[in-house]
Amino acid sequence: MREDKSKLLRSLTIDRSASKMERPKSRWLPISAAVAACVVVAFAAFAAFELRRQDQPKETTSQTAPQPASQPQAQQQPQQPATNGKSAGSLAASGYVVARRKATVAAEITGKVVEVFTDEGRTVTEGQVVARLDSVLAERDYELARSRVETADAAVAAITADLEDASRIMSRVQTLSQKNFATEADLTKAQARVGVLSAQLRQAQSQLETAKIDAKRSGSMLDKHQIRAPFAGVVIDRSAQPGEMISPMSVGGFTRTGICTIVDMDSIEIEVDVNEAFIGRVTPGGPVNAVLDAYPDWTIPASVIAIVPTANREKATVKVRIRFEKKDPRILPDMAVKVNFMREAKANDKTNGAAEAAAN
Repeated sequence: MREDKSKLLRSLTIDRSASKMERPKSRWLPISAAVAACVVVAFAAFAAFELRRQDQPKETTSQTAPQPASQPQAQQQPQQPATNGKSAGSLAASGYVVARRKATVAAEITGKVVEVFTDEGRTVTEGQVVARLDSVLAERDYELARSRVETADAAVAAITADLEDASRIMSRVQTLSQKNFATEADLTKAQARVGVLSAQLRQAQSQLETAKIDAKRSGSMLDKHQIRAPFAGVVIDRSAQPGEMISPMSVGGFTRTGICTIVDMDSIEIEVDVNEAFIGRVTPGGPVNAVLDAYPDWTIPASVIAIVPTANREKATVKVRIRFEKKDPRILPDMAVKVNFMREAKANDKTNGAAEAAAN
């Protein structure tokens, strides 16, 4: 009976060792679940980051990698043309439209403006008179110079006639002297007269040349009272009015230094500043797409003229000259313009050819 009771009591007792073994397992269970959740969250964040990075657009300067050989159809598709003047491999810059030939027409002398024959927007030809100065005194000086030329010319003619007569007399005296019909004194006198007249003729001829030069100078001075256009172009500014004083140099007051400003529209081009870090991507003769700020929907074909061989130390830029392939009256000096230096077609063809060869 005692044994049965002992067994019954032992069966009713709680095994403390078993509970101690199960307690640590139940304590680590929440920690394990938290770690697993953190791992899942980190993996999800990494996957989202990779997906976003792949969806981001590539820069225009990046080159398209050749497709593997397992995708021949994608390589046979033609390359889509660029829109809005941009394409892969382009370099953007901004600048202004400038005129290589631009001049302020001024007078070489000081005088009062009498007439101005042009105005803004008018076209002028080379040598066309654009203004006239008061030339009353210059005209009088030219008339006096012409009179001195005529006087000197008449003196030369008179002395020439006297010299011819003296030469005939000397020849006659020489003939008579040989026949002993004239004395030696008569012959010497005739020869002396010829010599004097010859000297007077040379002096008169010199005075005639001097008078001609003076008349030519007076004529040039008179012509300077008519101000002419140095080249063909369009007048963009008129700065002088009739009645104003004009001078080749500024003397203060209300004295003008120019009549008008002329621009040769055939010399219009683009000047842009390119960061010196990217100047190696610009080549003379390379294609360029230009877009004026005034006409944002108009893409103008252009090309690089030259790279100016100097850099701006303050801005770290290099100036590039660009020509318009086609002239248009809408293009005006000092307009703002944006340009894109395009990749050359040859380089694109080589890249596409290499990609096709790799695909085959």
